[in-house]
Amino acid sequence: MKTARLTIRTGTDRGFTDVTRDCRRFVEGEGDGLLSVFVPHATAGLAIMELGAGSDDDALDALDRLLPRDDRWRHRHGSPGHGADHVLPLLAGPSLTVPVVGGELALGTWQSIALLDPNPDNGHRTVVLSFLAG
Repeated sequence: MKTARLTIRTGTDRGFTDVTRDCRRFVEGEGDGLLSVFVPHATAGLAIMELGAGSDDDALDALDRLLPRDDRWRHRHGSPGHGADHVLPLLAGPSLTVPVVGGELALGTWQSIALLDPNPDNGHRTVVLSFLAG
């Protein structure tokens, strides 16, 4: 199995970071198999979704409605509403798997692999990529 660890700069704003290009580069020329993408963080997640055209903001708005960033959370260190960040993995899990066909990700036309970082206190995240050949 081929594995790599990436450090992704997410900055100080909550939001999505497109890691599709990194994933494509990682599997390029590898043939058929499965790509596993994993974030070893309690307050980050992954999603396959359309990015841009307002989708990012719509998704963040929906998450804010589901997981309000206020003082209702028992987990209270860090920035306001940080307890919501620890519940996020129930909705955007820490891992996903993408089929690889002929060394290319089998994503749809508008699908991207997105790292979701709702925590403005942590400006860098680790992403672990693993390719398992078929």
